[in-house]
Amino acid sequence: MRTITPPDWVIELLRRRHKESHGPWVFPSTSSNLRDPDNTRKQLREVLADTEWKGLHPHAFRHLVATRLDAAGLSAREIADYLGHERVSMTQDVYMSRKANGANAAAALNAFGPPESVG
Repeated sequence: MRTITPPDWVIELLRRRHKESHGPWVFPSTSSNLRDPDNTRKQLREVLADTEWKGLHPHAFRHLVATRLDAAGLSAREIADYLGHERVSMTQDVYMSRKANGANAAAALNAFGPPESVG
């Protein structure tokens, strides 16, 4: 999976928009509720049509958030709660990358020495 990192100006724009909002949503509907996902996807496609971000799906932002929270050291349960998943396994299987190096496992196994010979 390719990690998408938005430019700093996008992050700043989202922070400013959230700070100025009148509710918990960054992009609320006109009635200050959650927006319809189909309308949001359509509008996002239109906005991004002539940019290098053309074809970006909103779901990619969930992956970005999960990746950033994972890198920040949050537990799978904390990330699952933030994303609204009831099952931690959903978050782990779909949104979190596996740590290829296994450094923690290697350190734990290295703590065991070879068995002492009896004899």
